[in-house]
Amino acid sequence: MHVLLVEDDSVLADGISRILKSHGMAVDVVNNGSEADSILQHTEVAVMVLDIGLPGIDGFEVVRRLRARGSQLPVLLLTARDAIQDRVHGLELGADDYLVKPFATPELVARIKALVRRSAPKPAELHIGGLTMDTFSKRARINDQPIELSVREWAVLEYLMQHASRVVSKQQIIDAILPWGDELTLNAVEVYISRIRSKISGANIEIRTIRGFGYMLEKVSV
Repeated sequence: MHVLLVEDDSVLADGISRILKSHGMAVDVVNNGSEADSILQHTEVAVMVLDIGLPGIDGFEVVRRLRARGSQLPVLLLTARDAIQDRVHGLELGADDYLVKPFATPELVARIKALVRRSAPKPAELHIGGLTMDTFSKRARINDQPIELSVREWAVLEYLMQHASRVVSKQQIIDAILPWGDELTLNAVEVYISRIRSKISGANIEIRTIRGFGYMLEKVSV
């Protein structure tokens, strides 16, 4: 995973870079917006971690130019605790998430990984047993009969379908499906799983609870 870190505080930039590298990421560090904008025009990266207050052009302008070029690169903003309007403005310009300084490094790593997962190409159609999910039209069918899913139910079921026959934890589900600023408890995940189970009965698939680990969706042998 290639990360572009744009931060003019050299001590903070060095600390973040070391943490990300310890998690197997390749990190390019720049300390101003102009250089970041230049790099983004000729270098492929997986995600950008971007401070707002930068010398030269600021983080807002970096995001504006990036989106004006049509790039969908995931962007995580680093913001000051009291700069609520800055966070709102950055998100309106096209940033995907934000993290308030000071922050816990495990959360930074988790948010970066979540952004990259969400940006990964997805197949147009998922199919297991009698269940089919069209990820473009957001329609689900069991044996060609439509089923109704709420937005959260769809997101949870889609994630389970994408990871069929693999165990996923409640926290992995939360990290994968939540947009910026939203909250979802572990207990809420259980509620959504329960609802989904009732809606996919008859599809020859089941969501198994793997105690102590999470859930696994798999096809039922007939």
